[in-house]
Amino acid sequence: MALKDIFSRFVGQPTVNLKQPSAQQRRMVIDLFRQTERLTQKDVATWRNAWQRAIDVDNPKRLLLYNVYTDVEIDPHLTGCIAQRKGFATKRAFRLVDKDGKENIDITKLFEQEWFDQFLSLVMDSRFFGHSLIQFGSPVVVDGIMRFSSIELVPRRHVVPEYGSIIRNQNDDARNGLSYREGKLAEWVIEAGTSHDLGLLLKCAPNALSKKNMLAFWDGFGEIFGMPIRIAKTTSQNQKDIDRVEDMLRSMGAAFWGVFQEGTEIDIKESSRGDAYNVYDRRIDRANSEISKCILNQTMTIDSGSSLSQSEVHLEVLENVVANDEKFLRNTVNNRLIPFMARHGFPVEGYAFDWNPIPEYNAEQIMQVEQMLINGGYDIDPQYFIDKYSITVTGKSQPDPNRFFD
Repeated sequence: MALKDIFSRFVGQPTVNLKQPSAQQRRMVIDLFRQTERLTQKDVATWRNAWQRAIDVDNPKRLLLYNVYTDVEIDPHLTGCIAQRKGFATKRAFRLVDKDGKENIDITKLFEQEWFDQFLSLVMDSRFFGHSLIQFGSPVVVDGIMRFSSIELVPRRHVVPEYGSIIRNQNDDARNGLSYREGKLAEWVIEAGTSHDLGLLLKCAPNALSKKNMLAFWDGFGEIFGMPIRIAKTTSQNQKDIDRVEDMLRSMGAAFWGVFQEGTEIDIKESSRGDAYNVYDRRIDRANSEISKCILNQTMTIDSGSSLSQSEVHLEVLENVVANDEKFLRNTVNNRLIPFMARHGFPVEGYAFDWNPIPEYNAEQIMQVEQMLINGGYDIDPQYFIDKYSITVTGKSQPDPNRFFD
């Protein structure tokens, strides 16, 4: 079900108006007036002003802040940090268990669907962008498995979490929007994150903006000082001769040769400016390291490290961050998603989401475990090897005592 179709069902639902609560609730067209985002140059002053508008107590406006986020989220280093953190937090296997801690495979299959992966991704995005409002489509049954027909993010520019409202136009007064915490609309949305959370991008933005500007300045430096300046001197006063010399200089390009009239001197001025690396590149490196610390709490899992011991410490720091993210996802699923699913007819009442406690082994570790079990005299079902390695096992061969004496 499309976003505007969902909203159109709730015309006349309770609105958020702190000054005049319910006496003057008005009807409004509940389809969002989407506007193209304006890509303008941003700087630290823009970020600070946007931050101030977002924390305004009377009329909080996050529009300018989200415009800043749009500008900084294309930063490749920031993108890599976010992808690494999200990947680690969502890669583990999970299960749905009853009150005794026993897994129900059929219930687990309800969550092993694309919509649930999208849900976890959107919930994790709230770590970086702040509060997120997630809207679900109608439940459907496909191939005998119940699932939601769609899942999508309600555009952040139209959500005012401080008041629990959705505004039709992103510049509307937040207090007169449609309440998504009351009425029927509340039956189709789930909140991720807290109402006043502005996300980690708030802290990353100054360095990301400075880095982008430094790259632009470095490009300008390269245009001015990167190539030697060619100066032509001619004794001719004829404008046509001067134009021919100018055309020849322009057409030389990378050929480094030209045919000039007699009396013309060509002088090449090499740039003596050699401090661009220290001025620009080191500032960019510092911006990258600050972004890494903000998103990953360390630097070496995404940048090269100086020693194995240091990288192991940094990996341990990242594991703590991931463990915290896993707890956040588990709590969101258990406290918000599962009750939401139960209200829509999913047979999940009495079950809880949890990460699979079975450790994940690499190929070498799996081989060592298998050899330990086999050498230890344990009987292993041949079907395990058939399923795991796609090989045919017809039986167990008997050792030939004379094979070493042939």
